[in-house]
Amino acid sequence: MTEITAALELIKRGADELLIEAELVEKLKKGRPLRVKAGFDPTAPDLHLGHTVLINKLRHFQELGHQVLFLIGDFTGMIGDPSGKNTTRPPLTREQVLANAATYQEQVFKILDPAKTEVCFNSSWMEALGASGMIRLAAQHTVARMLERDDFSKRYAAQQPIAIHEFLYPLCQGYDSVAMKADIELGGTDQRFNLLVGRELQKHYGQAPQCVLTMPLLEGLDGVNKMSKSLGNYIGIYEPANEIFGKVMSVSDELMWRYYELLSFRQAAEIRGLRDSIAEGRNPRDVKVMLAQELVARFHGQAAAVAALEDFEARFQRNAIPDEMPELTLLGGDVGLGVAAVLKQAGLTVSTSESLRMIDQGGVRLNGEKVVDKGLLLKTGEVVVLQVGKRKFARVTIS
Repeated sequence: MTEITAALELIKRGADELLIEAELVEKLKKGRPLRVKAGFDPTAPDLHLGHTVLINKLRHFQELGHQVLFLIGDFTGMIGDPSGKNTTRPPLTREQVLANAATYQEQVFKILDPAKTEVCFNSSWMEALGASGMIRLAAQHTVARMLERDDFSKRYAAQQPIAIHEFLYPLCQGYDSVAMKADIELGGTDQRFNLLVGRELQKHYGQAPQCVLTMPLLEGLDGVNKMSKSLGNYIGIYEPANEIFGKVMSVSDELMWRYYELLSFRQAAEIRGLRDSIAEGRNPRDVKVMLAQELVARFHGQAAAVAALEDFEARFQRNAIPDEMPELTLLGGDVGLGVAAVLKQAGLTVSTSESLRMIDQGGVRLNGEKVVDKGLLLKTGEVVVLQVGKRKFARVTIS
């Protein structure tokens, strides 16, 4: 296997699409470090594992000797990225952007090599562009072309509002590539349109167009929707070690392989070997433990990974109830509260309907015993320990 072939294999691992592979080969043949760009709008103060899919791929480029341009969109974050949205996304204030950006820089170096990373803020060139420059930039794209974007076209057809400033977002993201002289830009599959705008703008400004590498959007714990804090199906990289471990162990055996491909730093051949070992009879739990420990160690250290496994086995493998858990008091009135309502009010489920579904699936325990009666009433004065799934506990007093 030639050096370039091996590099392409690592670059394309887990990727959705590479545009244009032949161009990337030519860039690699030149033998100079590539300028590899990925942008992150600081829309929240912390990152989850879904965000790290791109950061992990940046690490792959660093392993190949290339320079990573980690772009914090402190300017574009104040516009609000409309990608994949069916409504206008609210912009962030300058104060929110700066506060979130500070935590991003701290967190990404859990994965990236600081010596091979250049942290950039797009306000440094976008604010210098000024109003006249923004108008000239806007002249490089037509409304018809913007409406080719899937989310814009759907909103337009549904007569949902599209604010003018939303059209500026892809142009600003594209101009970032011009300012940074990017050789390749990474983004999620929902960013494809924006990434291609960067190629076109680079051509306009006389630069060689960047290649584009899109990465899939990581499914959350439910295995269906993309990982999102708003959906509650996420694993935050700054969550406690035990929480990260437990959440990874809760994913399905099938979803585990998706996480291995996009989140693990193990060699592809080793992962194939793990798949083969399960096919030959190995317990999938053992392989999932390896992934959980790897991820915990990445963000909390090896000692925390060992302790998390011990805690997990004590709590779940031997059905132990943890000593520490959230404690709350709920008003039961004269007759008490139904168990489904208590689960929701305790934050163990997001809705009463989810409570009922979890009871049907055998996923709810009361003081260690499985709940089978959906109409069970918790009486005033009772103090109970409720458990949903393998990880969620609460000690509830009905007053």
